[in-house]
Amino acid sequence: MGVGLDQVDWVDAVALGWFILAMGGYQLLIRVPSLYERSLTGATQKHRITWMRVMVTRDNRSSDAILLGTLSQGNAFFASTCAIAIGGLAAIVGSGDKADAFLQRLPLVAKASPMVWEIKVLLLIGVFVYAFFKFAWAFRLTHYTAIVIGAIPQPGDAEPEAMDRLALNAARIGGLAAEHANGGLRAFYYAAAVLTWFFHPVAFIAATTWVGLILIRRDFFSRSKLILAGELV
Repeated sequence: MGVGLDQVDWVDAVALGWFILAMGGYQLLIRVPSLYERSLTGATQKHRITWMRVMVTRDNRSSDAILLGTLSQGNAFFASTCAIAIGGLAAIVGSGDKADAFLQRLPLVAKASPMVWEIKVLLLIGVFVYAFFKFAWAFRLTHYTAIVIGAIPQPGDAEPEAMDRLALNAARIGGLAAEHANGGLRAFYYAAAVLTWFFHPVAFIAATTWVGLILIRRDFFSRSKLILAGELV
């Protein structure tokens, strides 16, 4: 039996549109150079540059390798988590009638057509696929950072200007890894918002707004950002 667009309630359409606009817009907004410099990621990048400049002055860089290994393992863990979530969600595709019947036992749950149910599941899968690619690429970029660090000469074997350029390159590659990892972490926030859509589209709109406000606060106004930026004494 086919389903048509007439089975998509306008409230669901508005909720989905608001999610795409809010979350997609935030992803673009955070990349604006002037805002990036004022964000938590920008503040961390300044410390990463300092770290790499200190690293090139050390004879023994084992501590730097340990730190990079820890970051790499974290990205691998989250990528694996995303793969598990994708597999679990793929298993419930097509079971909309049974799942909706179960949800209808709960109070204040809006009934959804089979088409809307499939859209909800596919959207959630899409969010975790996006997160998987972000974490997987961050995992690889962390390895590239380690390679760049391994290629840096020992102190005194190169000119100070050359050493500083190599330190900046290592910090930039490491910064790219952090940006992709942050994108993957934000996707977990987006997934939490999408989950509320299974209950009611109005809850989805509210959760999307709430997640957006949380991201703005943590990226620009949190205590951790103020501390890293040296703005909190």
